[in-house]
Amino acid sequence: MRELPQKRSKFVVDFENQRDISFGFPLSSFLKAQTTSFLPFPLSVWFWKTNMGSSPLWILVLGMLFMASGTMGAPPRKPVAVPFSRNYMPTWAFDHIKYFNGGSDIQLHLDKYTGTGFQSKGSYLFGHFSMQMKLVPGDSAGTVTAFYLSSQNSEHDEIDFEFLGNRTGQPYILQTNVFTGGKGDREQRIYLWFDPTKAYHSYSVLWNLYQIVFFVDDVPIRVFKNCKDLGVRFPFNQPMKIYSSLWNADDWATRGGLEKTDWSKAPFIAAYKGFHIDGCESSVEAKFCATQGKRWWDQKEFQDLDAYQWRRLRWVRDKFTIYNYCSDRSRYPTMSPECKRDRDI
Repeated sequence: MRELPQKRSKFVVDFENQRDISFGFPLSSFLKAQTTSFLPFPLSVWFWKTNMGSSPLWILVLGMLFMASGTMGAPPRKPVAVPFSRNYMPTWAFDHIKYFNGGSDIQLHLDKYTGTGFQSKGSYLFGHFSMQMKLVPGDSAGTVTAFYLSSQNSEHDEIDFEFLGNRTGQPYILQTNVFTGGKGDREQRIYLWFDPTKAYHSYSVLWNLYQIVFFVDDVPIRVFKNCKDLGVRFPFNQPMKIYSSLWNADDWATRGGLEKTDWSKAPFIAAYKGFHIDGCESSVEAKFCATQGKRWWDQKEFQDLDAYQWRRLRWVRDKFTIYNYCSDRSRYPTMSPECKRDRDI
């Protein structure tokens, strides 16, 4: 993968530590910001100490501002690593799945004969689903490593992570998509801010009745809000299984199919561990979750991102997005109604 320019690397360092740095903005900006966002606690303490002294009035003002800032969001609960067989089973080309450490780690192998894949044993309506993955290293052009949720009928719902391979030295592309009622075409593509072939990274989906959030190492990279009131269908009544696969897609995956898979580099290997599922398990015919409203992901703090999470999402969009259907006027002369609520513009 290409090294990022030094300026971008510095930005990453600053970004990761922004809870503690001094922004030095004036009080008027601070007051304005508090009407719509929430400053992390260390920064608030810094601001109070440097600008407000010990006046009880300022303490009261701060308390009122925090109360007015709205409900804080929260990151999903920490995934619990379990062996592959606890939640998953192979679906095809069983001999192309290799097991290590008693089944806690696996590898998917792709060669010129076949790829392979696996799926969850259960179907789920809402929850938190996470996988730790290390993608195909080296020349991976033409290959796709997929991690996604999907229902089982013709008007299916689907939530996709697709990792598009590339020539050696060129970065992976992460494509996300959301299908509702059989309609997709909501692609977004980003570069990652790290080399996903060097170490394991966490990729997860938080899905509840209010939003779908895609995370990479706890950084939100995309949100899809429930916009049913705007006429946009939202996945809410079709249980989904979780799938992952490694396969050849050199007719489209790399530079629109111009770069073909180099089979002399086979086998292509993607590694997995973690296999976390925390969802409401339902039969494929279920229309609602029996515990709807009672699980942690249903609670108020998970109905929206907080200001810090929105800033991280904006960072990804500003620095790493290479395609967003919401801004593609040649493909969509009229912007999709969900784009504004998702803050994609």
